[in-house]
Amino acid sequence: MRNKRKLLIEQLDQKLAEFKDAGTVLVPQKGWINAIRTSLNMTREQLGNRLKSTKGAIQKIEEREATGQITLNKLRNVGEALDMQFVYGFVPKEGTIDSLINSKAEKLARKIVLRTNQNMKLEDQGIGEKKINESIKDLANEIKREMRRSLWD
Repeated sequence: MRNKRKLLIEQLDQKLAEFKDAGTVLVPQKGWINAIRTSLNMTREQLGNRLKSTKGAIQKIEEREATGQITLNKLRNVGEALDMQFVYGFVPKEGTIDSLINSKAEKLARKIVLRTNQNMKLEDQGIGEKKINESIKDLANEIKREMRRSLWD
């Protein structure tokens, strides 16, 4: 099961790698539809005709996109009308899914080890910094290997 999950993560990372640079692209202030339409020198009426809508409806679509209140289906339809392909995805902030998991596992392990060490200190049984770091690393590897659901709490 672990090998299957590892393989799934690797495959997903390969797919998402193609979107990596997309995470740095800034969305135009008035949205992509408006930016593309105006760059093509296309009027709202012309885009409306392609979508069998009014220019007022196109204005609403552009406003909804700019405020994040548009559906994926609507974006897909507008893409078709603009002779473009609508693409969407997620880009991990950490670079890869694997890096995200590593970061979350390390954070959870640090929390657990430091809390445990604090309790041990109260009983005069605390451990040194080197041992703490080793324990965090070992526990993080175990958490990652098991893909504990608590990773996402």
